Amino acid sequence: MQLSKTEEQLMQHLWKLEKAFMKDLLNAFEDPKPATTTVATLLKRMIDKGFVAYKLYGKSREYYPLVKKKDYFSKHVNGLIKNFFNDSASQFASFFTQETDLSKNELEDLRKLIDSELKKK
Repeated sequence: MQLSKTEEQLMQHLWKLEKAFMKDLLNAFEDPKPATTTVATLLKRMIDKGFVAYKLYGKSREYYPLVKKKDYFSKHVNGLIKNFFNDSASQFASFFTQETDLSKNELEDLRKLIDSELKKK
């Protein structure tokens, strides 16, 4: 299951806050803030999709993520590699390094990460 762009934006705030009441989520947005009803609708959809849950405190709900940010994005990157790069990590890496404006330092940092992973295997 996937989140819409607006759901993903709200989820980013929830991941950062870890748990939050409606007022906390609204305060996390920059102006102009979305309407309370909009955020409530997004939360309902995200609960139905299994991404968010809540605890009741009287009439107030404290929302928290059920899916870790790392797991969500890992699934999407793997899907991207599978669907757009013929399930080839090297095609993805080639595209990523050639078609983005990475500096020499960033490319060297990537090399260090890859070398580190190679040593582990």
